[in-house]
Amino acid sequence: MGNIEKIKLNNFEIGSDRLTILAGPCAAESAEILDETARVLKAVTQKLGINFVFKSSFDKANRSSITSYRGPGIEKGLEMLNTIKTKYNVPIVTDIHLPEQAEVAAQVADIIQIPAFLCRQTDLLVAAAKTGKIVNIKKGQFLAPEQMGTLVRKVEDSGNKKILLTDRGVTFGYNNLVTDFRAIPIMQSFGYPVVFDATHSVQLPGANGVCSGGDRRFVPILAKSAVAAGADVLFFEVHPNPDKALCDGPNMLKLDSVEEVFSTCKKIYEIVRA
Repeated sequence: MGNIEKIKLNNFEIGSDRLTILAGPCAAESAEILDETARVLKAVTQKLGINFVFKSSFDKANRSSITSYRGPGIEKGLEMLNTIKTKYNVPIVTDIHLPEQAEVAAQVADIIQIPAFLCRQTDLLVAAAKTGKIVNIKKGQFLAPEQMGTLVRKVEDSGNKKILLTDRGVTFGYNNLVTDFRAIPIMQSFGYPVVFDATHSVQLPGANGVCSGGDRRFVPILAKSAVAAGADVLFFEVHPNPDKALCDGPNMLKLDSVEEVFSTCKKIYEIVRA
């Protein structure tokens, strides 16, 4: 891990001796849910001494059904995220689906996230890179970790070396994902911090017919295992009431459970780094 580039963000470094967590609701459902979640996450991470980046999406274009909730849209969604950024003084990560969204999202987001299904889209990667923001590339469920090297080069060749790589499981038969923790050191070999997405890794894609299923019971187990395997960053989708969330509810952590999970992961992280 000594050759991994540390990525500066505000007053901390991603990939340093202090754990970084990206967390928040799947989609920006309402100002109230964003505010409650951000308030609790900021307090918990401050108490534990963890670097925190708030995550939510203004649009979730990769839905199972055309009738599934996608989010408030780019204009309203970014306005909501900017309110959280200003009120709680936290950096923001959000995803984009189209190249033309990159510059607009970069006005608020500190990290531009590339969704797993779109990770090979050259125009999207180039547009994100050219914003000068940190680019978080989520590894497609269909890719081997070694294949992320070509995506890293697309961003580097576009003039940006502020890169994060995220693992979120790999397709395992139908309607299931499996996590191969060898992916963490393999992707770290490209020289950038590796994020482990503990909540999407328990997703059961399309398992409920018109929507994806999931099993949040396994989120803490996978998160702890990823940190033990050397992950630099953890990613969690979190909601005050996941069972009533408008998207990805089955795999989101309940807000009142995060302190225990974060605390344990921090202890493992510090042991590994020592």
